[in-house]
Amino acid sequence: MNWKRNILTDSGGFQMVSLLNLAEITEEGVKFKSPYDGSECMLTPEESIHIQNKIGADIIMQLDDVVSSTTTGDRVVEAMERTIRWLDRCIAAHKHPERQSLFPIVQGGLNAELRQRCAEELIKRNTPGFAIGGLR
Repeated sequence: MNWKRNILTDSGGFQMVSLLNLAEITEEGVKFKSPYDGSECMLTPEESIHIQNKIGADIIMQLDDVVSSTTTGDRVVEAMERTIRWLDRCIAAHKHPERQSLFPIVQGGLNAELRQRCAEELIKRNTPGFAIGGLR
């Protein structure tokens, strides 16, 4: 790629919402089913980071557990807590922190308390920046 400006890549987490009927979310990662041939592929936090490391983007995003902004209750708490756990896996898998900035993504639906709790946990990881997610 002959692009002399910054590049930001996304983790693939948004597809959990946009392709929800084709995705199964587990602690391991997200299993997607192809709408074309039914084949399955697993996207883990480690694989997401590996792909983004390979692309060479300047800013890369953690794989997060994304829920629709209209979702409430236990599923929002589960997604927020899993996002924090997945961040730790992303950090461990990140091979180029000196040249690629890994941004965690604040989740918690539209619940201000959950978003605050998530942000407080993410800040403890000392990353170079942050993103706000889950406002779809």
